[in-house]
Formats: sequence, structure tokens, C-alpha cells
Amino acid sequence: MTGTVTPDPPPAAGGRPAAPLIVTEDVDLLDDLLRLCAAAGATPEVCSSLPERRGGWEAAPLVLVGDDAVHRVRGATRRRGVVLVGRDQDDSGIWQRAVEIGADHVLMLPDGEQWLVDRIADVAEGVGRPALTVGVIGGRGGAGASTLACALAVTSAREGLRTLLVDADPLGGGLDVVLGGETTDGLRWPAFAASRGRVGGGALEESLPELHSLRVLSWDRGDCVAVPPQAVRAVLAAARRRGGTVVVDLPRRIDDGVAEILSQLDVGLLVVPGELRAVAAAGRVASAVGMVLRDLRIAARGPYAPGLDDRETARLLGLPLAGEVPVESGLLRATEAEQPPAATGRGPLARFCREFWERALVESGVR
Repeated sequence: MTGTVTPDPPPAAGGRPAAPLIVTEDVDLLDDLLRLCAAAGATPEVCSSLPERRGGWEAAPLVLVGDDAVHRVRGATRRRGVVLVGRDQDDSGIWQRAVEIGADHVLMLPDGEQWLVDRIADVAEGVGRPALTVGVIGGRGGAGASTLACALAVTSAREGLRTLLVDADPLGGGLDVVLGGETTDGLRWPAFAASRGRVGGGALEESLPELHSLRVLSWDRGDCVAVPPQAVRAVLAAARRRGGTVVVDLPRRIDDGVAEILSQLDVGLLVVPGELRAVAAAGRVASAVGMVLRDLRIAARGPYAPGLDDRETARLLGLPLAGEVPVESGLLRATEAEQPPAATGRGPLARFCREFWERALVESGVR
């Protein structure tokens, strides 16, 4: 076999993802591939053989070669990201033809459509490091988890990171209210209830309300109080693909949708007030959450009952201590204030959030 092997294709000029390349003369196959590209939000380059322009084959982030075009691409520079696409499920010879052109994958339509849409969408969006995803959950009711989640998201945005705040508690009244944006245009959770498969990360971000330099996925004030688990999975996966940070305010009850979120978290913060009853309640929450989330840490909050402090709270629960959340009126009582928690960047709560992100970003390898 002729040709040389190249590494992953270089990025397109200006840092924008290049278009996928389709090589085929099969009209029916081309129609299907164009349909799948449209579903993934990509506009491909189409050729009947190797592109005439220099670097066209090498620079494309993904190359879809129809089985009819194998003989026309033999001898092309070997590279990654080549998919040989066919229709005949009984054609065992397609695997040999894939070897001849150095294809990474053999795909049969229509069975492989969803896989291919996902790959094309990765190209259209550009796939980098997923977002550092942090969940916040209260050890008992009124622990201040929602306010801490808002403070973490606001601080992340102030640090210049792409930030998405997700309200996973349909009975919490809406985090958009905490941020003073309940009338801001944008989609809420009920709009995504029918989502299946893959959700475009860019489209998701653009559709959500923007408040205080971050995007917010909250609940509306309607009757919908549940979203199917598959929709939750698709939406959160789309949010994570955009990079930056995602902060999720979690309810204390664990249903199938919350379990989907827990499976995608990097770190969980369990907010525990310094009371024996709160520690006991937090133990039950930690037991349920820990079945899915491996990295769960204690965010202790005073004032403390006699014999308790932040370290003793963490010890009793058998979990690592993330730190002591400062006592501020905004943390104890989520109000519809003019400014959200930690918005000024000053004060002990903002300092706690900055220090948390500094540690978490280093631990995750982002910094």
C-alpha cells in the first residue's frame, strides 16, 4: 500500500473547526450523509474523489468515504479520522477495503447513523477538555446549597471562565430568581424535556438566559416538575462539551434524573450546617449520593454546636473537607437581592469560592 501516515489533522485557519469532507458519487448515499451533517449542525465539503485543492484531504477533521469511492482515494496520505461508509451488511470485503485506505472505522447505514451524527457534531463544535463539573447539595433543608452554587458560578464567571449554572431542583423556585433574572428571555428545563440523543453544545448555550456573564438553565414557574433521565443526560453532556465550568444545584432526593447528573460530576460539595441533626441528615444524603459520585467533599458551615467544628463534621461523615463556608446572610437565606451571592468579588464567601476554584482547577489539570 502506498502513502504516508500523518498525525491528527491540523486546525483550520483562525482556530475554527474545518468542515468534514465527503467523498462519494453515490447520490443516495450522499443524500443520507448530507442529512446527517445537517442534523449535526455541520456543512461539509463534497468531492467525487480526492480534493483538488492542496491540503484538502489532510486538513479535514473528518473524512467520510463512500464505499463506491475507495478506488479513487487509494494512495492518499494516510491520516486519522477516515470513516468508510457502506450499506451492504453482508459485504465482508468492506473491511479489506477499509485497510487499503487506512480508515479508522467502517460504518454501515442506517444502523450507525447516531454514532456518525455524534462524530460529525464533535467536528462542528470542536471537542476539547470537558467542563469541570461541580455539584452542590444540602445536607439538610435550608443548608444554603443553592446560594453556594450561585456564588461558585458567579465567581467562575468573574474569573473569565465559560460558566453554566444548572438548576436541578424543580421544587426550588428557580435559580434565575436568585440571580434576579426570572423575566430574562431564554429557555428553561421544560423546553428540553423531549431531548434525545445528542444536544448541540453551542445551540444549548445560546438558547439559555445570560445573567451576570454566565448562562443559567433553570426551571420556569409552570407545572412541569420532571424531565426524563435521557434528556437530562443529553443536556448536561452538551453543557460539559463546551469546556469551562458547570455548577449544578442538586436536590436532596435522588431520582433517575439526578443520578444521571451525579454520574457526570467531577466533584460534589455537601453543605452541612454545624448541628448534630444536620450531620445525621447529611449522612443519609452522602450514603445515597456516594453510590454514584466518588468525589464527594464536605463544605461545613457554622455556627457549630458544642463539640463540633468543620474538621469534626467531616470526620463524623467520613468524607474529605473542602473547607468552611463563611457565614453570610446571603448564604443563610437565598433572597431576591439586587446582586447575587459573591457578585462583588469581595467578602469571605467570594474568597471561599475563589480558593475552591483555584484548587479544583489545579487538581483537574486545567491549571
